[in-house]
Amino acid sequence: MESITLSVQDMSCNHCVNAIETALQDIKVDGKADLESKTVQVNFDETKVDISAIKEAITDQGYNVQ
Repeated sequence: MESITLSVQDMSCNHCVNAIETALQDIKVDGKADLESKTVQVNFDETKVDISAIKEAITDQGYNVQ
């Protein structure tokens, strides 16, 4: 299991948090968005999903990932 923290600077409300967390759940990734720090802590199985798929799931919701 791998764990990373991504910066998502354009989160501005709880709707953003829910959209990101739901998008990650849809690809079977455990993600916890933190509105205050504008980060997403992601835990995932690197044999099943890669970081580009995680970033794509977030950007598909309209957010920029760093």
